[in-house]
Amino acid sequence: MNLSGKTAIVAGGYAGLGLETTRTLTSAGARVLVPSRDHQKAVNALKGIDGGELEAMDLLDPASIDACAEEFLASGRPLQILVNNAGIMACPLRRDARGYEAQFATNHLGHFQLVTRLCPALRQANGARAVSVSSWGHRFSPVVFDDPNDQRRAYGRFTAYGQSKTAHILFAVALDTCGKAEGVRAFSLHPGSIVNTDLQRAGSDEERRRADVIDEKGEPVLDPARARKTVEQGAATQVWCATSPQRDGKGDVYGEKCEVARPVPPGEVHAWTLGDSTRTVGVMPYAIDPEAADRLWTLSEHLLRLKPQAMRVSSKLDRSLQTGGRSK
Repeated sequence: MNLSGKTAIVAGGYAGLGLETTRTLTSAGARVLVPSRDHQKAVNALKGIDGGELEAMDLLDPASIDACAEEFLASGRPLQILVNNAGIMACPLRRDARGYEAQFATNHLGHFQLVTRLCPALRQANGARAVSVSSWGHRFSPVVFDDPNDQRRAYGRFTAYGQSKTAHILFAVALDTCGKAEGVRAFSLHPGSIVNTDLQRAGSDEERRRADVIDEKGEPVLDPARARKTVEQGAATQVWCATSPQRDGKGDVYGEKCEVARPVPPGEVHAWTLGDSTRTVGVMPYAIDPEAADRLWTLSEHLLRLKPQAMRVSSKLDRSLQTGGRSK
């Protein structure tokens, strides 16, 4: 493909799947802005990649997200591709300065703020795609709307991770609903289980063996048919969502293995363990529920203290804005 003249932003585009996505998009001619929390690491990673740009941003720092978005908007460029790839996984309980649980704040709220701030540039593209890198791990938890920041329940590393990845999918559902009329389509995906990325750093070798991503000798298990992939194979689905002509004009997609994944049938909805990720595919019903997507959008605006955006999730919210009220 020839992406010359197109601009992309890849959050976390200097490590793991994000770096491979940056490399792939720039090799096709795109200009790729890489927001980075660790500037020197990003500089080192992007050496030799022609077409990459760096901008400071920390997904746990709302002011830095606003500054990054404002800097891009000031350039006047349309934004054709936005990949929400940065994230953390199954880490011990940590809270940001607002008291928000770090996985929910980083993986969902930070990306939500970035996307909504960049909406003018996405609309300007007249055919933009926003891609959220979710995970098979969304099975570990729906969004717990009455306690999203684990303030009244026992904290579980994988439960919190699962909630944040469900939020990725619901956000894509909501964004596609409200953005498609203006040419903004949204996607989410499971890239596969890739052991050689920074995302795995909080886990133990025992957990990696239970997930079947390393063997008894600690060597990576590579079996693409069972979603055990190299970084290059893992990045393929997010690149497919971001660029494939097969998806022109078609959003609201959860992808696996460079194709649209199936919804999980009711008979297969049950408790999951790490090892199940080698055998099961698909997206859970609660992660593609339009009402839950609408509710998450409203909750996210509330937690971030954002004013209602020009892009809204539903006609119910649109009518509320037109009459000067807020939807309940």
